[in-house]
Amino acid sequence: MKYTITILTIITLLSCSGAKSTTASPLNKKDQVEAKIDKTTHHKVDTVISINNDTIIKTRETKPANTFNHTSWDTLLQKYVSNKGNVNYKAFKSNRKALTHYINYLGEHMPQNSWTKEEKLAYWINAYNAMTIDLILRYYPINSIKDINKPWEQRFWKLGEKWHNLNEIEHQILRKMNEPRIHFAIVCASFSCPKLQNEAFIPSNIDEQLTNATKDFLSDSERNDISKDHINLSKIFQWFAKDFKQAGTLINFLNQYSEITISDKAKKNFKDYNWNLNE
Repeated sequence: MKYTITILTIITLLSCSGAKSTTASPLNKKDQVEAKIDKTTHHKVDTVISINNDTIIKTRETKPANTFNHTSWDTLLQKYVSNKGNVNYKAFKSNRKALTHYINYLGEHMPQNSWTKEEKLAYWINAYNAMTIDLILRYYPINSIKDINKPWEQRFWKLGEKWHNLNEIEHQILRKMNEPRIHFAIVCASFSCPKLQNEAFIPSNIDEQLTNATKDFLSDSERNDISKDHINLSKIFQWFAKDFKQAGTLINFLNQYSEITISDKAKKNFKDYNWNLNE
């Protein structure tokens, strides 16, 4: 009997100890996760976790991105634009409904203040190029964009509450973003323009895409002849000279992307511009 009481006592003590270990230190309100989330943007923000008032852990969380999806434009470019930038306008016109749908989608999802510069650049570059293609298709077959009366002033596209034209997007939006490489990304549907890339510009890769487009254009001998002591350049460098001199001279800009190092004293000329359609 004495041994039985002793065993029961030990079992009772062990049970109480186990209960305490499983119920000790319950989390109160201060112990809960306090997430400081910025609901107006999709940028990374701090999350602070407090445990028992003596441990602070900071992590970084990202809200689900609400960036614009350019997949449908990318699909159209891959289908109707060659690696050299030539556009199959005849075939493109047969699928103009898909292009119209993409432009309407642009209009329903205007850039917000919370968007990054990369997101805004991708949006407006793709918008400009899509609208240029749409402009050509409205009048096709034609030999040149200049066959259209005041082509860059036509207001066929409603983005948000406003009808836009190509001039506004280029000069009032894109050029004001202080990114001179946009001149090698947006196209005027002409032979002497930089080639239309057969992929959409996307925020996550746009810096590399702009650099590659600039290098491609400079290395294209049909559009630019470059040597150490003489450069015969596209008129783009004459028309938008101010944009290329933001951080130095035009030669300084060219040497960042040219395979040939150009002398500061190099003689400079500009080529005639060929406005024939890029097809």
